[in-house]
Amino acid sequence: MNSVITTFEVSYEYEDERLDKFLAAVFPDRSRTYFSKLIRDGNVTMSGKALKANYRLRAEDLITVELPPAERLTIEAENIPLDILYEDDDLLVVNKPKGMVVHPSAGHYSGTLVNAVMYHCGNSLSGIGGVVRPGIVHRIDRDTTGSLIVCKTDQAHTNIAAQLKNHSCNRRYRGIVIGNLREDEGVIDAPIGRDPSNRKKMAVNKKNGKEAVTHYRVLERFGNYTYAEFKLETGRTHQIRVHMASIGHPLLGDEVYGGRKANGRWKLEGQTLHAMNLGFIHPTTGEFLEICAQLPKYFEKLLADLR
Repeated sequence: MNSVITTFEVSYEYEDERLDKFLAAVFPDRSRTYFSKLIRDGNVTMSGKALKANYRLRAEDLITVELPPAERLTIEAENIPLDILYEDDDLLVVNKPKGMVVHPSAGHYSGTLVNAVMYHCGNSLSGIGGVVRPGIVHRIDRDTTGSLIVCKTDQAHTNIAAQLKNHSCNRRYRGIVIGNLREDEGVIDAPIGRDPSNRKKMAVNKKNGKEAVTHYRVLERFGNYTYAEFKLETGRTHQIRVHMASIGHPLLGDEVYGGRKANGRWKLEGQTLHAMNLGFIHPTTGEFLEICAQLPKYFEKLLADLR
């Protein structure tokens, strides 16, 4: 696999931004540390001249990034059934089931979505995601269900990542929260970062958090529970879960942010949250696609019980 060379024109919103921070924003699936090393290795240039990580960008700068080929993958392909909502030569959209981890990590080297798509796609996956995340341009939590894009080409990966970064993707979730939401709709605008008292959790963190905006709209009320739709402007880790818990309405089943009583009278496995609608501009055709993942059976049964 060859290196991927991409050139970006810096827009005015990134005027005076550090180079490494800018690249981490353009490629949200890669860390700032990764790009610091890439810059040190001379893989980021302007007019053929290598730049430094602390270079301050100017509007209309043309930055060229050479991403080295992904290392040989050691993760095994596994014949795991996939619920494919859409597929073509550039990408596929899958309906991820509850309990499935998106990509391999410590303690989860098999049974992941990556293992499944490797079997389904063979060698047709974007290498930008690296060794353990081929094709993965965004993710949803293990116990969240619903639609997720997997990219087959590096060009598609770069394009979709940019759409996620500039918030042009239409991402709508369905969830059941504990309590009766006071307003029929609202916006939660609160930065999210690591919880200072528990590094395994996220929290509203005004000092060190990143911008996070969630819109919510009530669909049905059930007294002690509310069925709602959530629209993301940003895509922070655990964003909906953290935001709803921060206003006193954690997601049903979410013991991490709602405590032991979050399951109510049901025996649930994690938060009741579903990535239902995913809208984006196709990276090759320019057509706007809107993919819908139907609610899983457990979710439908919960709604029936509540009604």
